[in-house]
Amino acid sequence: MDRTDSILETLRMIEEEKLDIRTVTMGISLLDCADQDGERARRKIYDKIVRHAARLVEVADGIQAELGIPIVNKRLSVTPIALVAGASGDADHVAFARTLDAAAAAVGVNFIGGFSALVSKGATPGERTLIDSIPEALATTETVCASVDVGSTRAGINMDAVARMGEVVRETADLTADRHGFGCAKLVVFANAVSDNPFMAGAFHGVEEPDVEVHVGISGPGVVKRALEGVRSAPLDVVAETVKKAAFKITRAGQLVGRLAAQRLGVPFGIVDLSLAPTAEVGDSVARILEEMGVERIGGHGTTAALAVLNDAVKKGGLMACSHVGGLSGSFIPVSEDIGMIEAVQLGAISLDKLEAMTAICSVGLDMVAVPGDTPAPILAAMIADEAAIGVMNSKTTAVRVIPAVGLGVGETLEFGGLLGRAPVLPVNRFGGTAFVSRGGRVPAPVHSFKN
Repeated sequence: MDRTDSILETLRMIEEEKLDIRTVTMGISLLDCADQDGERARRKIYDKIVRHAARLVEVADGIQAELGIPIVNKRLSVTPIALVAGASGDADHVAFARTLDAAAAAVGVNFIGGFSALVSKGATPGERTLIDSIPEALATTETVCASVDVGSTRAGINMDAVARMGEVVRETADLTADRHGFGCAKLVVFANAVSDNPFMAGAFHGVEEPDVEVHVGISGPGVVKRALEGVRSAPLDVVAETVKKAAFKITRAGQLVGRLAAQRLGVPFGIVDLSLAPTAEVGDSVARILEEMGVERIGGHGTTAALAVLNDAVKKGGLMACSHVGGLSGSFIPVSEDIGMIEAVQLGAISLDKLEAMTAICSVGLDMVAVPGDTPAPILAAMIADEAAIGVMNSKTTAVRVIPAVGLGVGETLEFGGLLGRAPVLPVNRFGGTAFVSRGGRVPAPVHSFKN
């Protein structure tokens, strides 16, 4: 393919197939900001974020104008705040969240992730303080995102943290009841969380990462769907090869943007996250890809198998295109952010049970799922436990970002607007695992976790 053909193909992917860079995310270590004086620590945090991220939006906008590839979001991720704020001994960490919010506003980014705690094996006093602070922190800030890692294949599942996070989700929904529990859209509960995830709400900057770096999260469901339209009725190995080639092209675009951003900001380039990230717009749906593969409607029988083909091919194509692949890298199935998912819920084609089955394959878990506003904390905790078990037993990242839609019931729709879209409220199984979750303790790590 000559240069002219390559340019025309890229333009078509942007204009007709909705190719974009979903996010350029700068990760910043705040470990050197820890201080016994909380106020002094917060000044250090604000100053460091503003110093390093001051030009992020300007640089990303410049690359967008130069290459013609839309860059939808500019975001920040920071060291899990529990590791930094814990040194202060402050009674709560809400002030740290407000500092993050102020710094994000100062540099003009969309979101900042890292109001986080990693408690898969147990929690320190500082981590417990941060977890207790999450509801008020999310209710009183605009851009701050929170996450808590409650399990890992190596450590097992911290069931005390699972039970507490069910309560935290419930409290966050109630504190943001005026927006039908919107605060929960900025809260993720993980198992096997990754330290270089550029996507919100689960991004944080891991302790093993450099002081500052830049990651890129790509998108492009429309590009993959258009490619599959050319191989209708072809065998599935041809389908996989077609997806792989499309993912290769998308990843190349992301790598170019990431390297340019890192070079111009004077920081290392981190990773490209290959995840196909949908939006609620027509032509930008992961669900439509699976339907193009032959599933009558996402949620029907065959959906999980089709998702397995898609996810594997996306990873293989991306790995061929870029040596530095990380984050979650696969396919996202957020209910509110994918027009095909929204329609499937409205038609009754997909349920929470089927979504849970699909999370054994996809990049994340129960993502942007609206449940009845009166869903109690023990049921939310049991949902978290189920997802954590899938992740821990399968050595993969799973997550729960579920929104108790305060004031709404099954069949009603929670409107978020923008990239967050809208979510029809799904019914939950009222036969919860309250007694199981309340046992607490730790689910032991699976036998296959011992590999040394």
